[in-house]
Amino acid sequence: MKNIIIILVAIIGMSAQAQEKKNKNAKYTVEVNGNCEQCKKRIEKAAYSVDGVKSANWDVETHKLNLIVNEEKTSLAAVKKAVANVGHDTEEAKASDETYAKLHSCCQYDRK
Repeated sequence: MKNIIIILVAIIGMSAQAQEKKNKNAKYTVEVNGNCEQCKKRIEKAAYSVDGVKSANWDVETHKLNLIVNEEKTSLAAVKKAVANVGHDTEEAKASDETYAKLHSCCQYDRK
């Protein structure tokens, strides 16, 4: 009898974890390297190219990208990767040297 109860508790616990609901309006702020309005357009366009991104606004002064994403459709990592793929580094996703080199000279920020 004890074994049956233990098994039932384990099954209920696993099903509760599997049904964890994702946030349809998750808000994130990510630091993205860039310099100018041209960078702003490129960064925001890259973020919006990811299915599930509802809002993307990069601030030239603070280098912060404010996002609202549907976590049922995408992840923060996918957005960071898309931004890095157009030449802009984040903490977790770095642009390739080749992509970075193709940025306009005013857009080439100091890489860490």
